[in-house]
Amino acid sequence: MLEKIRQTAAFLKDQLPKMPETAIILGTGLGELVNHIAIEKEIPYKDIPNFPVSTVEGHSGKLIFGKLGSKDIMAMQGRFHFYEGYDMKQVTFPVRVMKEIGIKTLFLSNAAGGMNPDFAIGDLMIIRDHINLFPEHPLRGKNFEELGVRFPDMSEAYSKELIKKALKIADENNIKVQQGVYVGTQGPTFETPAEYRYFHIIGGDAVGMSTVPEVIVARHSGINVFAISVITDLGVEGIVEKVSHEEVQKAAASAQPKMTLIMKKLVETF
Repeated sequence: MLEKIRQTAAFLKDQLPKMPETAIILGTGLGELVNHIAIEKEIPYKDIPNFPVSTVEGHSGKLIFGKLGSKDIMAMQGRFHFYEGYDMKQVTFPVRVMKEIGIKTLFLSNAAGGMNPDFAIGDLMIIRDHINLFPEHPLRGKNFEELGVRFPDMSEAYSKELIKKALKIADENNIKVQQGVYVGTQGPTFETPAEYRYFHIIGGDAVGMSTVPEVIVARHSGINVFAISVITDLGVEGIVEKVSHEEVQKAAASAQPKMTLIMKKLVETF
């Protein structure tokens, strides 16, 4: 694995004279942010050594280098999911490469189903913690000390400093944001009413099929993390409705301007 990480990092370093220290995973709700990036280089995943290729509708599959405001950034336009058939090492491989090229802060977004009765479709939820219910752990197997310690601390998986700054940005721009605990599950099925109820009982506010593995590996690597969800459907008891991928994308699109504004300002000012 170390050899593949270094090979991919070396390939990327050959593409640009300078590597950024900030990375963004443009998950659901953040596609519009691309329009604010002064793009210097785009590399399709298929052209990057050892990279998987995204298979999900709405996930483009390109690595973007450029500037967001005055900040040099790298952005993943499309992520990899466990439910696509990749193992956790493949899902989180890009995060390993980020560490190798010098990334210090990672920003992520996702779509999530809300279980908190105070949530509404279209709300933004800043993730303050998570519950990992994936059936495979991204750190399972031999640990390489070059990548991180065997038993990493997860008491602050999500940067309190970045959360504080994001809340201030939202307040200054009159954007309503929630905070909550994200439950990470395998997918690809959306949740049953009983599962929504269970996830809420154990402490979850929203549930989704990504983010958690990437965050675990980022923290194992010493990378600071900020993540935000757009609530695209509700699993609140009494109002659980049928949901489709198309409906999730539609709800995410309506929330995009708010999420884009928060993320853009946060990346530029931290």
